[in-house]
Amino acid sequence: MASNKILVIDDTTVVRVKVREMLPPGNFEVLEAKDGVEGLNFILQEKLSLIMLDFLLPKMSGWEVFQKVQADPELRKIPLVIMSGRKEEVTEKITEPFEYFEFLGKPFDQKQLISAIKLAMTKAKQPRPELVAVGAAATVKNGTVATLEVATATVAAPSVANVAVATPSVANTAMPTAASNATPTAGGISDAEINALNEKIAKMQAEIDGLKKQLTQVVTFIKQKIK
Repeated sequence: MASNKILVIDDTTVVRVKVREMLPPGNFEVLEAKDGVEGLNFILQEKLSLIMLDFLLPKMSGWEVFQKVQADPELRKIPLVIMSGRKEEVTEKITEPFEYFEFLGKPFDQKQLISAIKLAMTKAKQPRPELVAVGAAATVKNGTVATLEVATATVAAPSVANVAVATPSVANTAMPTAASNATPTAGGISDAEINALNEKIAKMQAEIDGLKKQLTQVVTFIKQKIK
């Protein structure tokens, strides 16, 4: 059984057959997909050694497949060759230099194919920024729950254009209020208990302010990474 699997995603049968025939004999299996949806299913289900991805595909474009692969920490480690008959179609979405994948223009010969595969394997080994997902929630005991919500933010590879970073927002932050001049009720609440409650409120506010500060630092870090 072949130990390595190469996936060729292209809507043209001639291209898929051409790649299969140009690959040198070896211990690998060539899988073929005719559209982006079929290709992505292979990517998610199979353990691949290389992906060859046409940039213009039916059902799901090569650009969309590329984005989904890059958003997964494991999938983006797979060596990738992007194919297109017009390089400008790729550079409109992804700026050069292509740091983590190799581009192969159509038409191509066997020498160009083998060279692109080797470069893709080399580029896939390069260190790259980690994906950052941020989410936090703070619960205050003996009082109102203060929830801090942050939208998930993904930092893609620097070479990917049009990266969007979700802006964190503080939502549903509720603070209990107490009058400093509250008078004892029929239940017999003492001044000492009221003071203790006020101290708890102050402590809760300090914790929430601290979390806001941490969120600001995280957002700044993410923006710096994608510049």
